[in-house]
Amino acid sequence: MSGLPPFPPLPAASLASRRETVADALREAITSGRLQAGQKLTESGVADHLGTSRAPVREALRQLEQEGLVISYPYRGTEVLGVSQEEIENVLVPVRISLEKFAFRKAMPRLTDADYVHLQSLVRTMEEAAEAADAALLADEDIRFHEAVVTLSGQQHCLQIWRSIQPRVRAYFRRDASHYSDAAVVAEQHRELIHALRAGDEQALDRAVTAHINTHFKGAPDPSE
Repeated sequence: MSGLPPFPPLPAASLASRRETVADALREAITSGRLQAGQKLTESGVADHLGTSRAPVREALRQLEQEGLVISYPYRGTEVLGVSQEEIENVLVPVRISLEKFAFRKAMPRLTDADYVHLQSLVRTMEEAAEAADAALLADEDIRFHEAVVTLSGQQHCLQIWRSIQPRVRAYFRRDASHYSDAAVVAEQHRELIHALRAGDEQALDRAVTAHINTHFKGAPDPSE
């Protein structure tokens, strides 16, 4: 099974635990680009690679299909889905703008000093990731920041929608993270979001969220091509 990093055999555990471990391994490989769009995944191949049975692999592939990271075809098996530039610009970015503008507005009056400390800690980790040229960590902290604000908004339906698109958003965050000429700009953008939240001006916050989400790399390689 090519494209996956080496893993030791999975420890003895329940089917659910093994499914999550398999799903995590495949999700990481897909969102990091180590598994490319169009690459075939077979239950037997993944099972052999990870040293497990086919049952948790089957369940993991079903989970990843629900997340939009793979697709299964009758008689053809399962293949990796890329995140195309067209999808980013016409689906993910517009959905995120609508969702996050609403969530950030709702979160603004609810945020406590402790919440701001947490958000600032995520920004500091972004800075450390940028200094270490760790694109994966940078993208993951970016995701954690946005999910934190959506969670703090108290809008459960927003959180459900966010989590449904999060795996594909994470995939394009991971793609874009390696294209910044100065990765420190990511932390600075999130500081500006914190400043806008603290300022209490909803219109200014809307503009800041919209400008931030529209920062993506149109010239980045399109995995669907």
